Amino acid sequence: MKPKSKKKKILFLVAAIVAVLIIAGDWALSVMVYNENFNQRFESYEPLMFYVEDFDGLQRTKYEFHSDEGQKLAGYLYRSGENQRGIVVMAHGFGGGGHNSYMDCVNYFACHGYDVFAYDATGNDESEGEGVGGLPQGVIDLDYAITFVEESGEFPDLPVVLFGHSWGGYSVCSVLTYHPEVKAVIACSGFNASADLFEAEGKKQIGNGIYLMLPFVKLHERIRYGGYASSTALDGFSESNAAVMIVHSFDDEVVPVEYGYEMYYETYKDDSRFRFLPFENKGHNYFNDDTYRNEFNANFDEWLETLDYDYHAEENSERFSEDKADYIDQNLDREKWCHSLDLELFGDFLAFYDEHLS
Repeated sequence: MKPKSKKKKILFLVAAIVAVLIIAGDWALSVMVYNENFNQRFESYEPLMFYVEDFDGLQRTKYEFHSDEGQKLAGYLYRSGENQRGIVVMAHGFGGGGHNSYMDCVNYFACHGYDVFAYDATGNDESEGEGVGGLPQGVIDLDYAITFVEESGEFPDLPVVLFGHSWGGYSVCSVLTYHPEVKAVIACSGFNASADLFEAEGKKQIGNGIYLMLPFVKLHERIRYGGYASSTALDGFSESNAAVMIVHSFDDEVVPVEYGYEMYYETYKDDSRFRFLPFENKGHNYFNDDTYRNEFNANFDEWLETLDYDYHAEENSERFSEDKADYIDQNLDREKWCHSLDLELFGDFLAFYDEHLS
């Protein structure tokens, strides 16, 4: 009996070691995939950047403030005119650089009675950070940005409202847990929890296999970001009395509606402080009238066909980068590029803010 008992113990030990190795391997793989997707540095594409000079009367003042690990973030207060009714703190999306690509949105609010504080999150454009780190960093940076606006003494004592798109949409809702004093929030194409974007994209790539990685991704975020990692939009809603507008298109392939809009609607459809603005076929980015942009992109595609070299080839990457920048510089109509906002949509946004600050 004793030899068999000893053999069973050995088999159990081997099985336990194998299980630990499998778990450790899955954990390491999950963190590696997560970092490859989210812990990157993002810079705006210079040839298509907005400049303050593109918008008549828009003025800005640069500020610097620190986030959770002492990294310095760049922020700007934008203003056009006087008699501001509030301050819009704006949180940008993920992957395209900092707040620059939202400067036309900034200009609209600034021209209609609001100061706007827009900043570059960690690992983006003018802010410090070798990479973003992870999606909870968006909530952290926004938390520090709001605190800076409210407590630094650098800004007028005005009510604070929030505006966010995609990653920013998740951030402006989740941050309400830490800033219930915020008066109103507009969240566009946002998601509820930090791991949602990893899950949504992972399902496209590996199907249900993503659910083997999710527990390790959530643990990784929890270890790195503490309580911020578990902050969700629904938590923020329950901790705040802020008025909330939720905007989403049902054909959004980046953030499917089941990760945000649908769960919010199910919970708050009868709550008068919520307004839901659904679209059917506007995709993930719907702030602009795309007439000129589609025309420009079509002409760009035709130009690509005229190149006498393989622009996909690695050895031609530098040459293509220079040629592309030259083409944009010579052919982009900056007036049309910078002034293509959907004015009806932004009129709705403005009316929502005005209603809840009156």
